[in-house]
Amino acid sequence: MHPNAQKAAEAARCAGEQGKYWEYHDVLFANTRALEVANLKKFAAEMQLDTGRFDTCLDNSTYVAQVGKDVAEGQRVGVSGTPTFFINGRFLSGAQPLSAFQEIIDEVLASQ
Repeated sequence: MHPNAQKAAEAARCAGEQGKYWEYHDVLFANTRALEVANLKKFAAEMQLDTGRFDTCLDNSTYVAQVGKDVAEGQRVGVSGTPTFFINGRFLSGAQPLSAFQEIIDEVLASQ
């Protein structure tokens, strides 16, 4: 696991409190080498989030338990890194070409 992954996941949930989870998620993945807490807060400010609210959420580790639960669930079903996808229960791990997704989707559709 990335050394800053836990806090980055918590930060995404803090952004989610303000309706910006997916936007913040995209910023995190665009900046995977800059996920220290100071940068997580800088990203929130750049997105014009309520930084007082965001910083309090992050500093208080508001979502530490929920993120830990998500990690445990992922490990239980075989996730060992990102990205990992489940397509109608089918496991697909790692960066994959579009054709890999198309193949699984076509198989799932054909079996229905």
